[in-house]
Amino acid sequence: MKKISLLLILSSLLWSQSPAQVIEDVGVSPWGADDEIGTLNMMSEESRHEALLDITSGKVYDLSVEYFVGMPSFHSLGDPPYQYWLTHTPHGTVVDDPNGLGEQMNKKVSYTGDAISMYTHMGTHIDALNHFGLNGKIWNGFTPEEHLGDKGWNKTGAESIPPIIARGVLIDVASYKGLTVLDENYRVNSDDLKGALRKQGVKLHKGDVVLIRTGQAQFYQDASHYLHNYPGINLDAVKWLVEKKEIMLLGADNLSLEAFPPERDDNWVPVHTYLLAEKGVMFIEQMNLEELAKDKTYEFAFIAASLKLRGASGSPMRPLALPIK
Repeated sequence: MKKISLLLILSSLLWSQSPAQVIEDVGVSPWGADDEIGTLNMMSEESRHEALLDITSGKVYDLSVEYFVGMPSFHSLGDPPYQYWLTHTPHGTVVDDPNGLGEQMNKKVSYTGDAISMYTHMGTHIDALNHFGLNGKIWNGFTPEEHLGDKGWNKTGAESIPPIIARGVLIDVASYKGLTVLDENYRVNSDDLKGALRKQGVKLHKGDVVLIRTGQAQFYQDASHYLHNYPGINLDAVKWLVEKKEIMLLGADNLSLEAFPPERDDNWVPVHTYLLAEKGVMFIEQMNLEELAKDKTYEFAFIAASLKLRGASGSPMRPLALPIK
């Protein structure tokens, strides 16, 4: 009896000292049961106006990349590459006369038309909140059984993403480390972010758009180099940004924000899942931050809008940065 009692006591002590298992689930929006844009609700007419009032000049930084045949893509997942083809050419229009104007007019007024086909998560783009889920649900508890049809999601689709105007901050982690580009598969942590911000003399504000530079954008024209074991942010870093600093939107210059292959443990969830499904934080991938970094422009008015692709899980975006005082 004494032996059994001792075992029960020891078992109880061991159980009480073991860490509680964290059961993660999708986030419920503080902005209501119908919310589809998560932390972008932090924006208001007043906050947009305030960001624009601080612009100091007409200089504009284009933070997007070009779309071209052979550009980096998620081909390893079986997603389609970028395709471009001509639908009309000046001489072909003369031969075919598709508009019925006749050879003489078609020779006088040349005509070129073209088309593209692409995965929605190629080039500079924003991930919508339906892109990643957790335990069978997406942000705010929406389920595919109720909200995913043959023509896409009827909740949190890319068409719901509003134009974004806010204070933006560049965190140049590569320069902070004394590198032109971070090492292969390097995982940017919260200490890296804090150190870079101290070096830059910049503080984060609630509702900021935060852009992380790894230096990987330098290889964008070379898809195999750009895709190979690229560095990125880790879960510790995004938790610090979201939970401690209350940022509104994230962006980075690599393929998928987080490093690849990602770190894993027993309670691991991808950075994508934590941000999109749990916290309602969207992010922009495959940005070009090289000119901003070269000029050490760390604070700016961030202006961007995506295509309103109904039901889609992501959309191309062309973000701009205008320096502020």
